[in-house]
Parts: sequence; structure tokens; C-alpha cells
Amino acid sequence: MSTHDTPPEAMPEPERPEETGRQRLMAGLWPPRISRAQLIVALLLFVLGLGLAIQVRSNSDSSALRGARQEDLVRILDELDGRTKRLEDEKQRLEDQRKELESSSNQAEEARKQTVEKERQLGILAGTVAAQGPGITLKVSDPKGLVESDMLLDTIQELRAAGAEAIQINGVRVVASSYFSDESDGVSVDGKKITQPYEFKVIGKPQDLEPALNIPGGVIQTLEKEQATATVVRSTKIVVDALRAVKQPDYARSSSS
Repeated sequence: MSTHDTPPEAMPEPERPEETGRQRLMAGLWPPRISRAQLIVALLLFVLGLGLAIQVRSNSDSSALRGARQEDLVRILDELDGRTKRLEDEKQRLEDQRKELESSSNQAEEARKQTVEKERQLGILAGTVAAQGPGITLKVSDPKGLVESDMLLDTIQELRAAGAEAIQINGVRVVASSYFSDESDGVSVDGKKITQPYEFKVIGKPQDLEPALNIPGGVIQTLEKEQATATVVRSTKIVVDALRAVKQPDYARSSSS
């Protein structure tokens, strides 16, 4: 058999060149193989180095103060004391300003409440605001038509003297300027005609209002002489809701304006 007849698989493989020591060292170092433990150790070393650097800087500052002259230390302390004093003064100033603002706000709120209450009271007296409270209802029936305007006016005056704070009669609000006049088949109050039965709704202290009408020779006895009947009913809640239009004065002005 000739050499040309030798099968291919029987031929020897070519020899690989032997790796040098340098090549084996590089193959062992790259790519780097970092374990979890190595990573933790590296992180701890970094933190330790950072702490040492901070400590060295702090020691350097302390060393600078220890090495300073007495005059410099006194100056630094004076500056710190002055800065502390200025901060305390500023704190006190802001505290005083806060208290002043709170006091001003409270005073303004109190003044506003008093103004609103005063306006409400004046509105009740002027008849421009509805009112409610304890009081009485006086009902006068006059089948003979003998009750005249002066009798009703006397009734109003007697109720006011007994402490009435708000009065309306047959849906007409009675105020300080109200006037009564006689009309055919009735009476006129401030130009508005009303007819019997006359119903007074009065806010005030019932214990004072009712006895004032029943005194001897008083309102009820006078009405009964004219063959009229008068009944008084006390109540814990009387509503006076007839209103007067607000009238602007033509000439009078506030003296404060």
C-alpha cells in the first residue's frame, strides 16, 4: 500500500504552539472575576477612606484653632456672641410682630362683631330688620267701631313704657316716627288703613307687658268702656316681620365723614 492510499483520519493533527507564561497570566487576569465578598470589601475600604479624609480635615480645622493666637480666639468668640445676640434680637422682634398682628386681628374681629350687632339693633328699632323673641299678642275686637286712633296710640305708648322692643299692628311695623289717624271704618297707621280686629304683636318681657295693659284705668279698661274686647296671650316666640323701607336723609350727614 502506498502513502497515497492512507486514509485522512489517520493523518497526525498539527501541533498547537505552546502558550507562554505572560499569555497565561493575562488570561487569568482578564476579564476580571469579582466575587460578592470582594465587592463588599472594596465598598468598605472606600467608606473607611472617606471617613479618614473627613477626620483629617476636621483635625486640620481644630489644629488651626489650637494654633490661633489668643487675640484671634477672642475675636472669634466676640463675633459668635454678636451673631447670637443679633439672632436673638431678630427672633424677639418677629415674636413681638406676630403678637401685634394677632392682637390687631382680634381687635378688628371684635370691632366687626360689635358693628354688626349695633347695625342689627338699630335695624330692629328702625323697623328695617325682622325680629323675634318672647312677648305677647294683643287682639282688640271693635264690633261697634268705637275704638279710635288715639286709643291705639295710647296702647302703643303703654307697651313702649313697659319695655316693648318691636311692635307691629295688622302687618304694619310701628316705629318711633309712626303716626295714627282716624279713617272711615278703621284707623290709619303711617298712611296705611287697618281695620278691626286690631292685632298687636309685641316683643318684650311678657311679665312686664301684660300687667302694664291691665292696670286700673289702663288700656284694657279703656277699650272695654268702648264696648271693645281685648285679649292678651303670652308667648315665648313672637315674630315681628313687617319691615319699613330704608329712608335716606335728605340733609343730615354723619359728623364723622
